Amino acid sequence: MDSEISKLNQKIQQDSLFLVDLRKEMAKVVVGQDDLINGLLVGLIANGHVLVEGVPGLAKTLTVKTLAQTISAAFQRIQFTPDLLPADIVGTLVFNPKENTFAVRKGPIFSNIVLADEINRAPAKVQSALLEGMQERQVTISDTTFKLPDLFMVLATQNPIEQEGTYPLPEAQVDRFMLKINITYPSKQEEARVLELMARQTLPSAGKVVSVEEVMKARQTADLIYVDDKIKNYVLDLVIATREPEKHGLAKIKPWILYGASPRATIYMIQAAKAYAFINGRGYVTPEDIKAVGFNVMCHRVLLTYEAEAENIGSEDIVKSIFEAVEVP
Repeated sequence: MDSEISKLNQKIQQDSLFLVDLRKEMAKVVVGQDDLINGLLVGLIANGHVLVEGVPGLAKTLTVKTLAQTISAAFQRIQFTPDLLPADIVGTLVFNPKENTFAVRKGPIFSNIVLADEINRAPAKVQSALLEGMQERQVTISDTTFKLPDLFMVLATQNPIEQEGTYPLPEAQVDRFMLKINITYPSKQEEARVLELMARQTLPSAGKVVSVEEVMKARQTADLIYVDDKIKNYVLDLVIATREPEKHGLAKIKPWILYGASPRATIYMIQAAKAYAFINGRGYVTPEDIKAVGFNVMCHRVLLTYEAEAENIGSEDIVKSIFEAVEVP
């Protein structure tokens, strides 16, 4: 086993070299935001979608666009607005009067990387247009189903739901995002660097340094990363603790939880931990990898009761309590 992991470590270090160039290119444009960049890379390697939340002006859109600029892949940005229609995302049938036939006009979802900007500024009907593509990797227009590219990733940004003109995302759609990352204001030093880079007419840009083939190869390698049974049981305990907290001495938080995390959280946590281990050049998953990705995997999957909201308890508080209470292998 040790020799196999040693060989896998060497393969990972070789297959992950492109991440060095990618980070260098992103650093030309994006200042700080290490957690966000790591989360985007985890989603890229783990074949998962990422939801980014923060107030306007924190470089959410800029970071996602910069990541897309570093990859030689098709990129589309969709600006979500209250008057957007589902057909504006997936496409529609267009009538040709000369031939008296209908032709399919594909929408922007038929790309490798799709930026759903301010996704919660459109109503639920429009948001749900992404559901089939995000989960099944296919889109149905009229009575025909079209397969999406092998490299397909939805990177969505949203403003806090307390802001005016926002709609909460449907629970089924939120659950399809592997990670939800909350970002905050930069430090004074970081903001000073932002001022140097951006307070000018000519803005910095990133070049293409990564191919689709390199990303797909990285995904195949990350899938080989070893996960011990103890790590799997640790993940199961974490997820089940959101449904049955009293079994881990957390009876006090049970009245605050309406619904716990779904089995999709279990799957995504292992996949994200493998990607995180890959990014760090390791052929095996550690409990620290689970902790590094688990928070962003679970928080948006724990639905709260009115009692929790009345007591100003957030899902982050509950997930933090669970990570503190569940025994680490």
